[in-house]
Amino acid sequence: MTDGAFTYDGGRVDPGERADIRYTISETYLGDPVRIPVSIVNGEQPGPTVFLSAASHGDELNGIEVVREVSHEWSHANLHGTLVCLPVLNVPGFVTQQRYLPVYDRDLNRSFPGNDSSTSAKRMADQIFRNFVEPCDFGLDFHTSTRGRTNMLHVRADMTDDDVVRLARSFGSNVVIDSEGSSGTLRHEATDADVPTITVEMGEAHRFQRGLIDRALDGVQSVLAGYGVYPTEAVDLPAWWTVVTSDQKTWIRADDGGLVDMHYERGDLVREGDAICSISNPFKTDVVDVDAPFTGLLVGKLENPVVYPGNPLVHLVELDAGTQRAYERS
Repeated sequence: MTDGAFTYDGGRVDPGERADIRYTISETYLGDPVRIPVSIVNGEQPGPTVFLSAASHGDELNGIEVVREVSHEWSHANLHGTLVCLPVLNVPGFVTQQRYLPVYDRDLNRSFPGNDSSTSAKRMADQIFRNFVEPCDFGLDFHTSTRGRTNMLHVRADMTDDDVVRLARSFGSNVVIDSEGSSGTLRHEATDADVPTITVEMGEAHRFQRGLIDRALDGVQSVLAGYGVYPTEAVDLPAWWTVVTSDQKTWIRADDGGLVDMHYERGDLVREGDAICSISNPFKTDVVDVDAPFTGLLVGKLENPVVYPGNPLVHLVELDAGTQRAYERS
């Protein structure tokens, strides 16, 4: 909890104030500054300090709009605490519309918490983490699937951590995938630094998807209500909720090359033995059905309908009988 100013290297934002800044985290080959946009809204009333971040992968755009709308379109008259809004972490990747930093192709989201005397990626990560993540009480990090795939909206969280469980539950997604997260990811390193953080996965790269953005905004509002940041708002719990462990999910991969005819959409329930998709050659002969190995929810799927053997087709998570019934009722 904080009842005072939010400070970062080179500035401070006092209670009742906001700052929209472009914060320098590196330099280009020409010596020009690489600056990330940051909006800090410090409420007049004390409360938690929360970060909202997006686009650590530069082509993942849905989360950018979520963070921008919270920062610039929501009323903050009743804000209890501080919002630290980071809509574009990977500015070099965003400018070139690439997933990774166009500096030796490094992944910013494998570079946290950073190091001020290491690689360019880790130096950028250090500036972001030290100034705008570590001072917070918890955080939400927004992502999409990679190019050519799409995800239903779901949360990824370390459900062995009670503080993370509370955060994941408050967001109100139907599906939570339980994982610690890879070393170097923002959510893993922030949680390890006692800043409980979840990842929100939503949709696909290179586009705004309004329905998913609106659903994510509902989740943000639910979290901020649950933690008293907006004490007059309501927590929005879903009609059904399931936590998926590593042994309850799989990426189904193509055993054949060809063109894919997908029979289901993201978020659909598929039954064991159902043909999820078919793969065929250009003559539409030698059609091969790809069947579901178990009954589950299609969390992610291929959008680009061409595959080599070994390419991922769908991300399927297992649902128990009770969750299946709740899904069908909803």
